[in-house]
Amino acid sequence: MTAAVPFGPHVLREYALLADGERGALVGPRGDISWLCVPRWESDAVFSSLVGGPGCFAVTPEDRFVWGGQYETGSLIWRSRWVTQHGITECREALALPADPHRTVILRRVRPEDSDAAVRVVLQASAGFGRHKLQRIRRQDPGVWTARTGPLYLRLSGADAVRPGGLGHPDDVLAGLLRVSSGDHHDLVLEISDQPLPDDPPDPDRTWRSTEQCWAADVPRLSGTLADRDAVHSYAVLRGLTSSGGGMVAAASMSLPERADQGRNYDYRYVWIRDQCFAGQAVAVAVGADRLLDGAVAFVSERVRADGPDLRPAYTTTGGSVPEQRQLDLPGYPGGYDIAGNQVTHQFQLDTLGEALLLFAAAARHDHLDADGWRAAETAADAIAARWEDPEAGIWELDDRLWTESRLICVAGLKAICAVGAPAHRMTDWMALADKILAQASATSVHPGGWWQRAPDDSRIDAALLLPPLRGALPFDDPRTVATVHQVEAELGEDTFLYRFRQQPGPLANAEGAFLLCGLVMALAKHQQGSDLEAVRWFERNRSACGPPGLYSEEYDVHQRQMRGNLPQAFVHALFLEAAARLAEPWSGR
Repeated sequence: MTAAVPFGPHVLREYALLADGERGALVGPRGDISWLCVPRWESDAVFSSLVGGPGCFAVTPEDRFVWGGQYETGSLIWRSRWVTQHGITECREALALPADPHRTVILRRVRPEDSDAAVRVVLQASAGFGRHKLQRIRRQDPGVWTARTGPLYLRLSGADAVRPGGLGHPDDVLAGLLRVSSGDHHDLVLEISDQPLPDDPPDPDRTWRSTEQCWAADVPRLSGTLADRDAVHSYAVLRGLTSSGGGMVAAASMSLPERADQGRNYDYRYVWIRDQCFAGQAVAVAVGADRLLDGAVAFVSERVRADGPDLRPAYTTTGGSVPEQRQLDLPGYPGGYDIAGNQVTHQFQLDTLGEALLLFAAAARHDHLDADGWRAAETAADAIAARWEDPEAGIWELDDRLWTESRLICVAGLKAICAVGAPAHRMTDWMALADKILAQASATSVHPGGWWQRAPDDSRIDAALLLPPLRGALPFDDPRTVATVHQVEAELGEDTFLYRFRQQPGPLANAEGAFLLCGLVMALAKHQQGSDLEAVRWFERNRSACGPPGLYSEEYDVHQRQMRGNLPQAFVHALFLEAAARLAEPWSGR
């Protein structure tokens, strides 16, 4: 394996995401793009320094600097901003839109604000998580370099200043010192493809305009939410994680640890059906009928119709199987391991069928559920009827049990799809099924204290049990709902953050970080209960658990104030979007 260029990892709060729907890159505060898989999300990484491998594309000030940056509103166009000893330098960067499923185009525009600037440009592309060096490096035209790395074709334009082995690097690294005059700008354009590249490089100005126009067309300008700017940003993140086929990956990264040296680091570069349903429902609430809702319905309905009672928890963005786990022989992110692939494909998770019905009902309320969607709804309901008594892995993907939350979410899904005009000949059966499931859960899974417990054989409380009343499984003022909200807060809340469930005796933080998804769900539960001030407190506290780029990971270390897990976590951004919209007005139906 080729040696890595020395760009070490950063804390997660310092990474920004560049994404075009087909793949995503993470860029750090030194201008180091340290993670990118090409051509698709699930492909091997060509830049893997994030997890200790070789490969990065860095644009870094030569002078000493401090870092900042921001996204352009309603987009994933990022502006790295460095205050140096002699002035301010910005690097505007994005993945070009519209996206090509075979070719990624990275745009980087260096612009000094008030004095001349010099930046170090370093490109080490190493396909296959570092198995392949950059080879066959050729100068195609002045400032244009072509090369190969494994099966990938590469071209770097605007690179007059770089050369193989520049700045003391090995010959398989393109590097050099780029000088840009004050008031001017310089464009670097990197293309990476699994097919031969077009004859001519993209024109930077034209490609920037196209990218700006696509973001402007795809991301709505929300108003009237509790946090308009951040809600728009969460929508942009969800758009960036959503492929042209409608599938939304759970996160852009893999193997980022939830807790150091505990083995809990997973590959989330796939479409989790549940997460996709969360996102579609959030968009339906905050925006209404739009492209992300339609894409979610199309992807989920196709998978439900194809697989029915054997619906898998996750798929690739093209609807394929998630690959088996494998180790990569890389150091991993500090505290983590080098695991690609995910064993989730072997699980059955009943709640995904209920969430699918909730998604279809949300689309139907906006008159956006077509005939295929209704057929998928019938298939999902039939699958629930066939499998609701089977042990399954549940929302947290644990050992197979009769998890209460899964059954109650199926109740919510069945009720929701009946409420929006289910076929008359099926409605009676579906409502009877919902009543039957609820009756059995009531008989087996209510704690003596009056709240819902995790499973008939597990008396613990679980933050996931806040979800079913929010989705209509039972009323907000049902005594079990009220008791569950109080018990979850009492047992699992800490400093207005929320943990999933108690895993062991002692402080909750000894087992894992707080789950931001759960904290935002608690904000919704408090709002549904009419405790609006408490709802806003929960919302704002969990809203703060990000870094300057405004991205959320899965977990948050309350005591160290650090993000944990893969980045960005789509379901957190989905629940943020929903909470920002719902908390801005009284809960419907109270």
